[in-house]
Amino acid sequence: MKKIETKNAPGAIGPYSQGFVINGFVFTSGQIAIDPATGEMPEGIAAQTEQCCKNVLAILEAAGSGAGKVIKTTCFLAEIADFAAFNEAYARYFTSKPARSCVAVKDLPKGALCEIECIAEA
Repeated sequence: MKKIETKNAPGAIGPYSQGFVINGFVFTSGQIAIDPATGEMPEGIAAQTEQCCKNVLAILEAAGSGAGKVIKTTCFLAEIADFAAFNEAYARYFTSKPARSCVAVKDLPKGALCEIECIAEA
């Protein structure tokens, strides 16, 4: 088992890791839209989805994986009404169309509008 750590994605805001590689798979923690360079979160669902995708992909890259190796994503939305706009931005990054769950939740950390986690082939 190998812990993944990269400065190209935001550091954990709690007692967890960015991700792990184990038995040929990468498991990422949920990523909200914090820009690792500035510590800021963009406004709007489209911009936040883009940043979430960039953060997840940075963790995958640090693990030696990538978007084309993603098997499953789990996506959380603060508002299900954002589903269409979320899908539009998400589709630009996950072109292989991995399996996915997408649910609306009551709240996300730091007031984020979305969060994405994934499982990928290493």
